[in-house]
Amino acid sequence: MTTDVKIKESKKKDKSTGSNAMRDIIVDKVVLHICAGEFGPKLEKSKKLLGLLTNGRKPADTKAKVKLPKWGLRPGLVIGSKVTLRGTDADVLLKRTLKAKALKLNAKSFDNEGTFAFGIKEYIDVEGMKYDPQLGIFGFDVIVNLRRKGFRVKHRKLQPAIVGKNARITKKEAQDFIAKKYNVVVG
Repeated sequence: MTTDVKIKESKKKDKSTGSNAMRDIIVDKVVLHICAGEFGPKLEKSKKLLGLLTNGRKPADTKAKVKLPKWGLRPGLVIGSKVTLRGTDADVLLKRTLKAKALKLNAKSFDNEGTFAFGIKEYIDVEGMKYDPQLGIFGFDVIVNLRRKGFRVKHRKLQPAIVGKNARITKKEAQDFIAKKYNVVVG
């Protein structure tokens, strides 16, 4: 009987303070992407660079989806590479790349689904990276996906469900989260 009373009291405290663990926003994943635009030595250099940025992670290939004869692209041709990071690795890399952007992001970088992206023009801008003459100068894209707890119901195999309107992350919430957690100026 006393445990029931304690549970009810703790629920009342959560409602009064407004803290709900299911409303907390977390960084789901960080994706680093380099589009070399062609198959060959440039693509191999981009894979090596992604390995250096992510402490030896093996990059996955990205393939062209459309046919562009002027550029020599056809569906299925490998033209880029990417690495996906989650957890603490994603958090550490996100902090390093945000420092390379001087802790400033454009408001247009955010979408309405809790995702934002930005580009790094030269990998030597990232803290801890030095110029490698064999690689040359490369830039890369950083794509960050934010989510709330419970969002997994959309992607599960058995009984997938629709995520409710209150569980989705708005553009404003994503901007506030990044500004508060990483001290980023969104403008």
